[in-house]
Amino acid sequence: MANYWLFKSEPDTWSWEQQKAKGEAGEEWTGVRNYQARNNMRAMKLGDKGFFYHSNEGLEVVGIVEVCELSKPDSSAEGDARWDCVHIKAVRDVPKPVTLKAVKANPKLADMSLVTSMRLSVQPVTEEEYLEVCHMAGVDKPPRSPDSSRP
Repeated sequence: MANYWLFKSEPDTWSWEQQKAKGEAGEEWTGVRNYQARNNMRAMKLGDKGFFYHSNEGLEVVGIVEVCELSKPDSSAEGDARWDCVHIKAVRDVPKPVTLKAVKANPKLADMSLVTSMRLSVQPVTEEEYLEVCHMAGVDKPPRSPDSSRP
């Protein structure tokens, strides 16, 4: 089963431009203090793809990222072993950002976590949802997670 994800960030705290500036090394996805979101990061595999989503301001998918380091203790958790995080790196911009409004208007995405669990900061995305959002964003030949079932 392929894994795809959505990572939410407030652009005034951590923007897509800042993420891209980190290059191949990527950045630790710190500060998540929700057990479900943490468990999502613990389930991630190297190479898993996901969306970078600007929350609060913009409310849109603006880029595609890749998990480049597996879950480990969150350096911002000050020794609290309950909190983990992954490292992600920017893979590419989306040609046309996909707004929350557009996602909600698409019947194919009615069950997407972005619609049903809006507050969750790290969310799973099905392969079908990933491909649909990529299509809406004008992404030709979307980068795929390693265990993708489709060519």
